[in-house]
Amino acid sequence: MVPRILSKREADEMSQLIDMAKRIVIVCHVSPDGDAIGASLAMWHMMNGLGKETYIIVPDQYPADFRFLKGCKEILVYTRYTEFAESLISQADLIFCLDFNDPQRVDLMCPALTASKAKKILIDHHLHAKSFCDMTFSHPEISSTCEVLFRVICNLGLYEQMTVDAANAIYTGMMTDTGNFTYNSNSREIYLIIAELIKKGINKDAIYARIHNTNSEDKLRLNSYAIFQKMEVYPQYSAAIILLTQEELNRYHYQKGDTEGLVNVPLSMGNILFSAFLREESNLIKVSLRSKGNFPANKIATDYFNGGGHLNAAGGEFYGTLEEAGNFMRGILPVIGDLAAQLKQS
Repeated sequence: MVPRILSKREADEMSQLIDMAKRIVIVCHVSPDGDAIGASLAMWHMMNGLGKETYIIVPDQYPADFRFLKGCKEILVYTRYTEFAESLISQADLIFCLDFNDPQRVDLMCPALTASKAKKILIDHHLHAKSFCDMTFSHPEISSTCEVLFRVICNLGLYEQMTVDAANAIYTGMMTDTGNFTYNSNSREIYLIIAELIKKGINKDAIYARIHNTNSEDKLRLNSYAIFQKMEVYPQYSAAIILLTQEELNRYHYQKGDTEGLVNVPLSMGNILFSAFLREESNLIKVSLRSKGNFPANKIATDYFNGGGHLNAAGGEFYGTLEEAGNFMRGILPVIGDLAAQLKQS
């Protein structure tokens, strides 16, 4: 069996909060990824199964790659339906905060979330969780929030009530937050959980195909262009950088999620330990960082881009032009090279 992460007292307290709640709201971080959407949908299915009036509110649009998951049509996008979303948050009895460690991570939704009188439960796996919830279950040692959530569900005695739709959502989050089980995934418990999800009826191969083998022509051309024309390789620093302007994204009719996984591609080169993808948005530069082995991508995110994350998968932001961001990234390449050299010598 998968080890417990809730004490009996914690499980009883959470069960009581759920039992007492009439209206439940589930929120996740801005720019939701597979783990955030997977955890949110899994919790939504579980709470619906208990007869609770439950809503998912995401800060902004989520990638189209995940729309095959049951329940996605019920997701409320805060930036589209702000007034309605705020009324739901203010009237909630219980709010689940999933896959983020700081209320600022819900972006424009933060004031409404922090002002809500609802009881709040945080379920997450990022470092340094802030104290803004009544109950906090933060496990950075666990690969994904979906994995944490599966353990929570089991500890609450709700595994038998889990549907295949909830199981599909959990597997999606676990798979995407480990790069298809290529990093942060060497724990036997992960595969015990997958076995339990298969018992529930998931088709893991079909989920992979829906996310990674279903592409538009524009998406394929954008990623090919990014690798062929925009990838900068610095073998002396064991690093690679990709920068894309908004004009370039628009040229290929960019949709949210179209560049998911692009930052991982340079790591397939044997001499590259660190990869950075910088994407121009309307008011900032989005920075995605990946690494392999023991190279600390999260250290670079924290030290230079006001961000954070995990050892091999991290991110942050840069305020300025894409040209300035690119020059800044190139300027810290010697630091990256020194870190890489130290790791190779150890």
